[in-house]
Amino acid sequence: MGEVKLILPKMGESVAEATLTTWIKNEGDKIELDEAVAEIATDKVDSEIPATHSGILKKQLFKVGDVIKVGQAFAIIETEGDDDESNETIELHSPKENPKTQISSPLPEKASSKIEFSNSDKFYSPLVRSIAAKENISKSELDKIKGSGKDGRVTKDDLLTYLKTGKQNIEPAPASIQNIDSQSYSHSVSGEDEIIEMDRMRKLIAEHMVKSKQIAPHVTSFIEIDVTKMVLWRDKVKNEFEKREGFKITFTPIFIEAVAKAIKDFPMVNIQVDGTKIIKKKSINIGMAAALPSGNLIVPVIKNADRLNITGLSEQVNDLAKRARENKLKPDEIQGGTFTLTNVGTFGNVMGTPIINQPQVAILSTGIIKKKPVVVETELGDTIAIRHMMFLSLSYDHRVVDGMLGGSFLRKVGDYLENFDFNRVIW
Repeated sequence: MGEVKLILPKMGESVAEATLTTWIKNEGDKIELDEAVAEIATDKVDSEIPATHSGILKKQLFKVGDVIKVGQAFAIIETEGDDDESNETIELHSPKENPKTQISSPLPEKASSKIEFSNSDKFYSPLVRSIAAKENISKSELDKIKGSGKDGRVTKDDLLTYLKTGKQNIEPAPASIQNIDSQSYSHSVSGEDEIIEMDRMRKLIAEHMVKSKQIAPHVTSFIEIDVTKMVLWRDKVKNEFEKREGFKITFTPIFIEAVAKAIKDFPMVNIQVDGTKIIKKKSINIGMAAALPSGNLIVPVIKNADRLNITGLSEQVNDLAKRARENKLKPDEIQGGTFTLTNVGTFGNVMGTPIINQPQVAILSTGIIKKKPVVVETELGDTIAIRHMMFLSLSYDHRVVDGMLGGSFLRKVGDYLENFDFNRVIW
C-alpha cells in the first residue's frame, strides 16, 4: 500500500490560492483515476479537482471554507501500488491538462433524465445531485432545503438529514423581503411572485459593477462609422478562411485589432489607477465580454493582442468563446486585462453604455451593423448610397481620461475600421 498527496495545482500566474467549497469524496470513499475529489473556487471560476491515482481517500487535510495555497497538499489518497510509492507527492492535473472549470456543474449522465439543473440558480455539487436523482428529489424541492455549507449551499449531510427527518429541514419561504441590501429598501411580494436567490457568480458580478460605479466617474462618448469596406472584405474571405483554418472569422477579431492599434496611438487609455498613481501598462491585453449559458457574464482575455495578426486573433476569439460557453476557462484566462470590448450588436442592440471593468479605465461597446442610406461625398458631388453603418461607444474613467483623450481614442478606433483595406490578404 502507498500514499499519494494531492496538491492544489497552479491555476494561473495571478492565482495564488483558492477556497475549498465542497468535498465530493469523503474519508474512506473509493476514488477512481481522474474522478473529482473536491471543488474549489477562485474569484470568478469554480473548478473540480480530479484524482491523479485510484484508491481510497485516507485523509482530508482541510475543511470546507478553508483557503488553500497553490502547492499545498489538501488530501491524501491510499493507493494499492508498491511500497516505494509511499509518501509520493503528486501535483494534480492543471486545468489546462484536465479542464473541469465550471460555473454550474453539469448533472451526471445517469441522472440527467430525472432532474434538470441547467436553469437552477443555486450551486449543487455532483454528489448532492446524484443523491437527489437517486431519491427522486426534484430541483424545486432541492431548492427549498436549508443548506449549512458556504453561502448556504446544500451539503451531503443536509440532504441526508432531510431524508432521515421526513423532509423537515425546509428553508422557510419569506412572506415578504425587507432590507435586502444596505440601502434598506422595502419590497412587497405577492403570492404570484417568484423569489430567486442570486448564484455565486451573479453576486460577484453585482458587487463588481457597483464598485466600478462607485470608484470611477463614468463618461460615455459615441460615434457612428461606415464599415462597408470591412463587411465586404469579410464576406469575400470568410468561406476560404474557414476552409483553410477550420474556424470562422467574425467581426470581433477585427474590432480587437483596431483597438490594439489605437491603444498604441493613445497609450494613456491602457492604464490603471492606484490611489493618486497612474500605472501605465506595457502589455495590451484585450478582454472580450462573453455571455455564459447561465446568463452570467465572463470576460476572457487575449494577452498581447497587439502582437497577433488577424488569424491569430480569430483563433483565440473562437477558442475562448467556445470554452466560455462550455464553462472550461482557466482562472488565468479571465485575469490581467488592460482594456475590454463588449459587442452588444450580437444581441441586435444599436449601442450601449458599458460599465468599466475595474481596474481598467475604459471599455468599448460595438453596436449592430446595419445597412442605411447615407450621404456620400464624391468628385461629382454628394450622393445617397446604401452603406454598412454602426455605432461605437466608449465609457471611460473621467478621473484620468478626459474628453479629448477619450474622444480622440474612440475616433481613432473608428478610423481604423472605416479605412479597412478591402484588398488585404490573410496570412
